[in-house]
Amino acid sequence: MKSFFEGHIWPLRNKMFRMVLLWVKDRDVAEDVLQNVFERSFERENELQAHPNLVGWLVKSLKNESMMYFRKSGRTLTLDGLEEIPVQETVSEEVTDRVSQVMQLMENLPLKQQEIFQLREVEGLSYEEIADYLEISLEQVKVNLHRARKSIRNQFINQTTS
Repeated sequence: MKSFFEGHIWPLRNKMFRMVLLWVKDRDVAEDVLQNVFERSFERENELQAHPNLVGWLVKSLKNESMMYFRKSGRTLTLDGLEEIPVQETVSEEVTDRVSQVMQLMENLPLKQQEIFQLREVEGLSYEEIADYLEISLEQVKVNLHRARKSIRNQFINQTTS
């Protein structure tokens, strides 16, 4: 019989890792942050079983842990160095280049738009799930996603016409 942690939290590890990596821009730090959140969630396993928004709690914990890292290290949160998301090898080189371009253009977005764009376009979450995870209204999700898409589209058009 699986524990609550093994059945409900551990399966989210890849999505959570990609999310924290987006924020901290360093694989080792992302692993440490995720490990700290896993430790805290394992310790609070009984309490979390009844939590109405488990994933929202996990995302908030990741954010808080990331912010603690930045405070302790004296680093400031920047948008530089966003790592590319691995693309399957069966995808054409042209598509891979475009995905890479979009990910680079995403760096120019405000952090909130980056998060929402990442959750929707990369992670494939619904608007409702994003609103729950980030604890914002559905309208804020839609507005920020629209602005992110529009900004990336405009940047992409400007790059190709230059």
